[in-house]
Amino acid sequence: MGSGGGGGPSRADLQELEDIAKKTLREPDMETRRNVFISFAYDDLAEVNLLRGQAKNENSDIEFNDWSLREPFDSKRADYIRSGIEDRIRKSSATLVYVSENTASSKWVNWEINRSIELGKKVIAVHKGGAKPTQLCPAIKEHGIKVIPWTQDGINKALS
Repeated sequence: MGSGGGGGPSRADLQELEDIAKKTLREPDMETRRNVFISFAYDDLAEVNLLRGQAKNENSDIEFNDWSLREPFDSKRADYIRSGIEDRIRKSSATLVYVSENTASSKWVNWEINRSIELGKKVIAVHKGGAKPTQLCPAIKEHGIKVIPWTQDGINKALS
């Protein structure tokens, strides 16, 4: 009665393969998907989630990522949060800013726009449709960023 010392992969080998598979799944195929950082005021989270869902339903080639934080801009954790956001912006091909009446007062959105531009990222701004919000955050005005209605076609054209 043998102990079966078969030549299968070790636990460490399996863990390494699993880690590689997870990393591959997290990394979008850059030839077919665009990783876009989405910047928005936390108060708009529900609307932004609906719009993200719409993009997925339309089989969009855009993958949105964000930090969806409520943390005050000048909190004790702000430097740590800015570092994490900057990392996501660096890994993105562009930044999309969701503009609403809440956006003008968001220090985070203003910082994310300025940091995206400093990092050489394309920045586009979108609104839900209908009337464009009358109040825009300073960075949108300062950099002359055009605000367009949120449509998949419009976003794809603006990102091209």
